[in-house]
Amino acid sequence: MCSFLIVLIRSKQSATAAYNEDMRYLVTARVKPGRRAALEQAIDEGTLGRGSVAGDEYFRNMAEARQLDDGRVQWVEVCYCATPLAEEREYWEPFFTLEKVQDAHARSRCRDWNGTEPWACGDCDCSARLEACLAAKGRAFNPSE
Repeated sequence: MCSFLIVLIRSKQSATAAYNEDMRYLVTARVKPGRRAALEQAIDEGTLGRGSVAGDEYFRNMAEARQLDDGRVQWVEVCYCATPLAEEREYWEPFFTLEKVQDAHARSRCRDWNGTEPWACGDCDCSARLEACLAAKGRAFNPSE
């Protein structure tokens, strides 16, 4: 079974950085009742996340999201906000109930956050194991189902 740990992405600060600076999160959510068609339309029309600084990240998230047998949807989200998903929540919440947002990798292993390699997160694959494990869970998320 996969272990879901913390993933730090692109911290601009040293190991004393604020706890939630620049991270990857494992998001667990449920599509809100009656919102699947609207989500599918937003994806198809390219309007999901329109106006957000996160840009195409929403489409990457949905392309890699996994639908679990119990109806939950999971994906790994890159977020540069001091508060997890502070920017993204307003774009997800019309469609999803966000049940859990947790760190995706051990911060202590982040070369940027622990100060061993500044800006290491740009080319880091620290959540690759988690993402590979997640890809084997459930089935690909399809909002039209």
